[in-house]
Amino acid sequence: MNVLAHIYLSGDSDEIIIGNYIGDYVKGRDYLKYPEQIRKGIIIHRNIDAFTDKHPVVHRSKLLFTKKYHKYAGVVIDIMYDHFLTREWDFYSRRPLESIIYQFYRAMVNNHHILPDKVKERIPFFIINNWLESYKTTNGLRSVFKALSKRTSLPNESRYAIKTLKKNYYSLDDDFMEFFPQLIEYVENDFGIHLSHRLSIPF
Repeated sequence: MNVLAHIYLSGDSDEIIIGNYIGDYVKGRDYLKYPEQIRKGIIIHRNIDAFTDKHPVVHRSKLLFTKKYHKYAGVVIDIMYDHFLTREWDFYSRRPLESIIYQFYRAMVNNHHILPDKVKERIPFFIINNWLESYKTTNGLRSVFKALSKRTSLPNESRYAIKTLKKNYYSLDDDFMEFFPQLIEYVENDFGIHLSHRLSIPF
């Protein structure tokens, strides 16, 4: 899953939010260097990714993007699912999206000293461009894909990504709405994260 989903699935703890965000930047047993709740967030991040990667619904979504993105189709779906999370936000949360995003930015700034170096480099760009809010629109997604293709090994296929999204919009939304409640249930049951701001979701 991508950034917004990891933040949402952290509950209200700043420390778990931090750990869940930096999970990709902390390798192996290096997570042991962090305080307990940040360690928990890192472990949750790893397990969320493992649960997502092996899920058949996510695999079905990936197939729509493998023609151009190949092994990076999973990255595309992570971002697309964050888009659908913003679109379906009121279904999942009583708290405004802007409140969750502000909490994340505040946690990053207040704990800047403990962040991995690569995260310290990214956070100013992330906040200044309000990256998370850009997931709301297809134009925002296009900008995200273009930026990632410049900064990472993600193929520069933003036009194809948006065209495929628009063509399959409702089926991808259905995939997300089938998958995400299962991920929520997994995180709550296995890690004791109580998503108190979440509306009641029938599993």
